[in-house]
Amino acid sequence: MGSHFNYTTAEEAVTLINSGDRVFVHSVAAAPQTLVNAMTERAPELEDIEVIHLHTEGDAPYVRPEYSDTFSTNALFVGANVRKAVNEGSADYLPIFLSEVPGLFRRDILPIDMALVQVSPPDRHGYCSLGVSVDASRAALQCARKAIALVNPNMPRTHGDGIFHASRFNALVKTDEPLHELTIPVPNEVEQQIGNNCAELVEDGATLQMGIGAIPNAVLKSLENHRDLGIHTEMFSDGVIDLVEKGVINGKKKAKHPEKIVASFVMGSRRLYDFVDDNPMLAMLDVAYVNDTAVIRENPKVTAINSAVEVDITGQVCADSIGTYHYSGVGGQMDFIRGASLSEGGKPIIALPSTTSRGESKIVSQLKPGAGVVTTRAHVHFVVTEYGIANLYGKNLHQRAQALIRIAHPDHREELSKAARERFNQFEG
Repeated sequence: MGSHFNYTTAEEAVTLINSGDRVFVHSVAAAPQTLVNAMTERAPELEDIEVIHLHTEGDAPYVRPEYSDTFSTNALFVGANVRKAVNEGSADYLPIFLSEVPGLFRRDILPIDMALVQVSPPDRHGYCSLGVSVDASRAALQCARKAIALVNPNMPRTHGDGIFHASRFNALVKTDEPLHELTIPVPNEVEQQIGNNCAELVEDGATLQMGIGAIPNAVLKSLENHRDLGIHTEMFSDGVIDLVEKGVINGKKKAKHPEKIVASFVMGSRRLYDFVDDNPMLAMLDVAYVNDTAVIRENPKVTAINSAVEVDITGQVCADSIGTYHYSGVGGQMDFIRGASLSEGGKPIIALPSTTSRGESKIVSQLKPGAGVVTTRAHVHFVVTEYGIANLYGKNLHQRAQALIRIAHPDHREELSKAARERFNQFEG
């Protein structure tokens, strides 16, 4: 493991963190748990530390109440590990498009004092890779005054923008812990039907963007008979691998990075991490570039599939909160909804089940008070549920309500029609 570099312990490395520092933590599955734990252990001797990060997997001990005198958290995306703290007000959430996060660091709006990252072991030239998360972590590392790397042989070496020489780091710490893995559940009947409906909108030669979870996986399962698909996405998971192996995803029709899968982070199983390791088909690039609408729109038929918490009958999409309860973040949804709509033949799609697990309608007459509108009614094109596809583009408020009520759960259609009639007077349900 690059034996000519000096390694130290996590406890020793984190003594480089000083009171008053803003500390960036590497994103998603790359979150360096050993360094995070060691930093938190130093709480009694530190004060005024601001921890900043996107979604991170694993534990976030710095948000625990007993550490509130030392740490404050500024989440750029609300993951499960900080959700309670954000909603109780002991941590905070900064809403921002994912494409613009690197600019916060590069333009010194949020200068970074320390970056804690996890990397692949140095190669024979001394270079390490940010592996599964390049996203905004590359910018944080470029801009940080100091940086500590957790060097892990389980971290894939990925091609693209995430390559840094080991000399960039002020301290190197060895670990052999497994990366955080995510098992994507097998899609249930409803999710598979949504997947089938979305797949109907995907044309041969399309460039895909999709998130993570059961619905994106269901979409991918439904694309096995498609041809010449490409990937340009902020992230992907296991569902892509089978389509690459079957030759369905080959990137031949892409205008930007043809024949390559472009992403900024990946999250999934060990199979996925083995697939991306040293794979020249993959370009892991800076999210300021990947999610730039000017870049996205250059590919043909960009088909962006994103999820939502609820959609109102005018087409407003709430995706980051449940009422005032912060659930996730703005992320890259708007970057791709806009990029896809500007792409030649592009299709921005919001896909969601018609009801919540409790049977409440996700197509609503009005968003819950305090709900965050991530995608506005002017940006939305297609909304897909298990009951069909609503194309809202070029439709007025009456026509939108009609189209959305048609794909709502049958149990809720009458109530939604009544609300629409009250709202629009001459509404025909």
